[in-house]
Amino acid sequence: MKNAAAQKPKFEFDKNNAKKAAAIVAKYPENRHFSAVLPLLDLAQRQSGGWLPREAIEGVGEYLNMPYIRVQEVATFYEQFHTQAVGANVVWVCRTTPCWLRGSDAVTDACTKNLGVKVGETTADGKFTLKEMECLGACVNAPILWVNDDFYEDMDAASTEKVLNSVRDGKPLPRGSQIGRQCSAPKESKK
Repeated sequence: MKNAAAQKPKFEFDKNNAKKAAAIVAKYPENRHFSAVLPLLDLAQRQSGGWLPREAIEGVGEYLNMPYIRVQEVATFYEQFHTQAVGANVVWVCRTTPCWLRGSDAVTDACTKNLGVKVGETTADGKFTLKEMECLGACVNAPILWVNDDFYEDMDAASTEKVLNSVRDGKPLPRGSQIGRQCSAPKESKK
């Protein structure tokens, strides 16, 4: 018999998230409920403090009556799911060619200097994790910085410092273009 104290608690959605999970699953046809795995993993990750411990992945599988390995495959395929603990704020720097050509190296350098960590590391206080992404899908407004749920576009070293400091202070700057560009207009066009 296993020691009950040594067993990890079973994951279940809390009361608020259980309602959200039910609403998410209800959007899919009855025989297609597995399609809810992505939004349920996101919900579980948010409830679990920004990452997906094994118990959360198993809990989503149980909720959907889906084999654990299938849920694990999804959780490890998509970069936005974290299967190891991360900082309270996850900072992604896009490194794809358009971002690189427009200065993502300077954005990465500003992040490492401001946060005091290398790419892939978490700050000692647990507030920030720095990661690289191959493409954030906003090439026209490169370089891109993704912090938590917000995209910051047209970044350079100075604007990166401002964004990171504003997040640290709990007063994030408005997302989007940091030079006032309207949508995907040419760089010279302002609002």
